Amino acid sequence: MVANWVGVSTATPETKTLSTYIQDRIDEFSRSQKDVARYIVDHLDEAAFLTAEELARRAGTSSSTVVRFSQALGFEGYPELQTSAIEEYRATVGVSEGGAGRMLFAFDHSEFEASLGTDHANLEETAHKLTQEQIDQAVAALAAAGQVVIVGTDQMAFFASYMRHTLSLLDIRAEIVTSTAGPSLQRLGRIDEETLVITLSAGRAHPLLARAMKLAGHRTARTLAISDATLSDTVKQADMSLYYSSNSPSFLRSNTALMALVHALAHGVYSRDEDAHRDRIRAYKLK
Repeated sequence: MVANWVGVSTATPETKTLSTYIQDRIDEFSRSQKDVARYIVDHLDEAAFLTAEELARRAGTSSSTVVRFSQALGFEGYPELQTSAIEEYRATVGVSEGGAGRMLFAFDHSEFEASLGTDHANLEETAHKLTQEQIDQAVAALAAAGQVVIVGTDQMAFFASYMRHTLSLLDIRAEIVTSTAGPSLQRLGRIDEETLVITLSAGRAHPLLARAMKLAGHRTARTLAISDATLSDTVKQADMSLYYSSNSPSFLRSNTALMALVHALAHGVYSRDEDAHRDRIRAYKLK
């Protein structure tokens, strides 16, 4: 195949990276192909060195979908897509400039060190990808909300509960929606124009999050999507969004950056008026 840009047909502009090209065409892909697309864009440093089977497992789909996705982009197959991913990764990180040196540990040591090193890198990547405007908007929305409804299913249910706890210390009324069971849906039913709806997601968003976003839109509530997928449907629908990196050499996604983000948002609200919160926080610390 003749190509002006690594691995992709002549229809692709030379100035576009693989990630940019994928983002521009995201609406053309099937649901499963979108899962692959999102994973590559948000985890390029992993995807560049994964086999088709490993990438499929991380994206929650099949290796045949990975191959079809590669071909839909204009590649002959997955190896050509992977070559493009490697080249973009090297250009972005700058291996020759010691990009891996930013890690806490080198990846040729123990698996334990590799996991800690990746978490360290996740915090850096999260901080680099967030803008001051995004952070200020999210903190201001939290501080001004009449009530907060936090939606998160499966592993995100824990973080929804923890976020509710941190906000309660600041005297912010928050409720969580973690399933489609009756009590959770009743909490969704209490959303109004004074509510801030926060969705937490990792990878493909649960349908409940889309339902919450739709209801928030009908009731003119403000929305904040916190996700490790910049191309997530919930991110597109939300008024505000915050990205966190969840790369991991393990069989589980890393939630270190998500936890740090929850802490940072709470601290941001606290810092807006420390005098108003000081006594309440002091009493909590003395318990």
